[in-house]
Amino acid sequence: MRVDRLHPWPATVDEAEAGQDRLRPRVEPTGPSSFGLVAGLDVHYHGDERLAAAVVVLDAGTLSVVEQVVVPGEARFPYVPGLFAFRELPALVEALERLTVTPDLLVCDGYGLAHPRRFGLACHLGVLTGLPALGVGKTPFVGAHTSPGPERGAWTPIMLDGSTVGRALRTQRGVKPVYVSPGHRIDLDTAIEQVLRLSPRFRLPDPVRAADHLARHGG
Repeated sequence: MRVDRLHPWPATVDEAEAGQDRLRPRVEPTGPSSFGLVAGLDVHYHGDERLAAAVVVLDAGTLSVVEQVVVPGEARFPYVPGLFAFRELPALVEALERLTVTPDLLVCDGYGLAHPRRFGLACHLGVLTGLPALGVGKTPFVGAHTSPGPERGAWTPIMLDGSTVGRALRTQRGVKPVYVSPGHRIDLDTAIEQVLRLSPRFRLPDPVRAADHLARHGG
């Protein structure tokens, strides 16, 4: 699939923040509500700087694997809170470009609007690809929320500076919630619906679980 390289990869914090500021206005808050092919994206670090970026495309109806790609690489940007995506974007983009199919939705292990600059990894990848994208975080990052109820599907809003940027969502009864935020071309209700549909048995959505396994063991 094709990914538009809308900016060179930054070398400094100032360049990275300027890139986020330039692309943030391109984020679209709404998009389709149904998806045929869903891609999970994850990065695993093998040491401090060596990494493997994985993309696994599933059929949304059967949750069977359609295609998968793993790309080894090196982190190209220092660890800076709010700019973590720049460590992983080059390898993730390369993995996406190696796909022979184009997914309808990107499900990222990370954040979208629930980000200090309102432009997390899911926003960035969505804008670069033009595809709907959402983020699913394992831990809270920014904003405030209360704990959702114990039942599957329970959620509470994540609030940041007076606005809702995501939801803490219980995907399975009695397990810790995940933290869902829209990235690009998807609204929050649709993002929650998709995460639940893609998490029939486990805490994390199947596409992200598959990408995590591939990044850990396939790189």
